[in-house]
Amino acid sequence: RPHRTELYEDPPSPCCPIVYSPDYNITFMGLEKLHPFDAGKWGKVINFLKEEKLIADDLIVQAREATDEDLLVVHTRRYLNKLKWSFVVATITEIPPVAFLPNFVVQRKVLKPLRTQTGGTIMAGKLAVDRGWAINVGGGFHHCSSDKGGGFCAYADITLAIKFLFERVQGVSKATIIDLDAHQGNGHERDFMDDHRVYIMDVYNRYIYPGDGFAKRAIKRKVELEWGTEDTEYLQKVHTHVEGALNELKPDIIVYNAGTDILDGDPLGGLAISPQGIVKRDEVVFKAARRRRIPILMVTSGGYQKRTARIIADSILNLHNLGLIDKELATSGAENPKVEQMIRDSAKDLTNLSLQ
Repeated sequence: RPHRTELYEDPPSPCCPIVYSPDYNITFMGLEKLHPFDAGKWGKVINFLKEEKLIADDLIVQAREATDEDLLVVHTRRYLNKLKWSFVVATITEIPPVAFLPNFVVQRKVLKPLRTQTGGTIMAGKLAVDRGWAINVGGGFHHCSSDKGGGFCAYADITLAIKFLFERVQGVSKATIIDLDAHQGNGHERDFMDDHRVYIMDVYNRYIYPGDGFAKRAIKRKVELEWGTEDTEYLQKVHTHVEGALNELKPDIIVYNAGTDILDGDPLGGLAISPQGIVKRDEVVFKAARRRRIPILMVTSGGYQKRTARIIADSILNLHNLGLIDKELATSGAENPKVEQMIRDSAKDLTNLSLQ
């Protein structure tokens, strides 16, 4: 019998399935500035969406922190105990001075934000199934597996969200992960290595971290990119393979890891995608999901430049303006005339794209 979790309690119905908590943001003594990651990016995304009147505080779903009991659905007790050593957390988050802080400070200032984002991803999984879509403004810690963290990822939120759905939500028995962060998602790949219920598509720069050859065996659709890949080639590959993946297997849920570290100039991603290219990419994935009436959960993952928060917000606004996400849109979204029209238009767009 699954343990009781607050993460699956239904939020008030007028809520929009966008999940966030102010606890997502990492701020302490300027240490967060030692990592290229913008540790306050999640709050900035929310502020942009509020300015545009897409959301208000009482309309978003407040993320709750994942408890040890929640985390043990995937993680080993041994791994969670290791996080009680500050030097281990320093290695995972790639912020060396964290090693010298007392662990209670590390728990409160570093790990609690990451646990809250992880709780947010788990909550968003159920919301996506109920509402047809959900966006966790944080999460996407795709380098963490059940017993090993790395690359700023201390908890395996993608694995957790999927395992929770498999164990607790009737009718969810197949999942597709579409991982479009610039880095290979070796954490969920290791976790689902021999699990035929999970189909993994991963598009990444072949030359950068983590280069995990073992984990690559779990990828059903592997698209390895060259340094400096630009919009036209990238969007064409994403479109072709997203369609291919969803035609090969129709899942009960899509987990979309929408990293913005593919942005031109990102110090870690090594690709050259424009802000408009990122907005278009998210549109391609959401259109493919809505057209097939498959619930989709989006997490924001990596993105290491100050301007990524604005791009994520612009992308969410674009999805909303196109009717791909809608406060009222349930899974039957394809019956929405706005969506029907848009799907017809997108088929035309894509034909044009492939003719270019």
